[in-house]
Amino acid sequence: MDLRDLDWLVTLAEHGHVTEAASALGVSQPTLSRALARVEGAMGTRLFERLPSGVVPTPDGELVLDAARDIGARHAQVLADLAGRLDPESGTVRLAFLDSMSTSLVPRVLREFHASAPAVRVLLTQEPHHHITRDLDSGAVELAITSWLPEGPFGWLPLQRERLVLVVGPGHRWRSRRRISLASLRGEELVTTPQGFGYRALVDDLLAEAGVTPTVSFESADLATIEGLVSAGLGVAVLPEQFAGQTGTVGIPLATAAARRTIGLTWRTDRLLAPPAARFLDFVDASVALRS
Repeated sequence: MDLRDLDWLVTLAEHGHVTEAASALGVSQPTLSRALARVEGAMGTRLFERLPSGVVPTPDGELVLDAARDIGARHAQVLADLAGRLDPESGTVRLAFLDSMSTSLVPRVLREFHASAPAVRVLLTQEPHHHITRDLDSGAVELAITSWLPEGPFGWLPLQRERLVLVVGPGHRWRSRRRISLASLRGEELVTTPQGFGYRALVDDLLAEAGVTPTVSFESADLATIEGLVSAGLGVAVLPEQFAGQTGTVGIPLATAAARRTIGLTWRTDRLLAPPAARFLDFVDASVALRS
């Protein structure tokens, strides 16, 4: 039994005669009779009374027909909804992005894409990197703007490179330094993101290369909050340069060329993107992506 069989039952009930219903459906009478027998066998009950003048639903048949009509209508609605979502001109893109991108890169990309495709809807999910990876794996999102290329079958399109600086409070003894080494952070209290975050791994790797084991005083998933904690004198932080100075802090350039992060667009390459998502990717590749 399948959706077609249920649809045929509804047609049979509407015509009240196997021959007429078969003609309307464009199938032979035996084919329709076999379908009816198949559904009755699956349901374990007789659905139509066979009369000399035709067929009429039994009480059990009326129950099944009501369900068949509901299922048919729901199936048609799902197909219509999917067609709308997948239309490259008016469908839906599911995009995740890092919390730290919420006030800079993401609004710019969305503004430019909206100007190019005003009828396409973009559903946004703002979350840390490890949640982004999970949602890309599950298919909950199709594309993501992140700073960490996940392991596995993922594409990567660089969009923005950011310099990382040491952010200190307005009263910190280093506030007038023009440059500082990561080795200087040995023994200094650090405010950073929690373990498991992609940004935490980036900072930890930088410090490990300088031989520094960080002493973490506070953790926050939000980089702007970290800058505020530094301003309150609760430690220092390694942050993207644009976060320095938001609440009176000072950003000091780090004496290493590795103190950078690259923001990029990523997606799974082992499954086809829906047409709206593919359109978004093509637009970003042509209009936003870094070329060097």
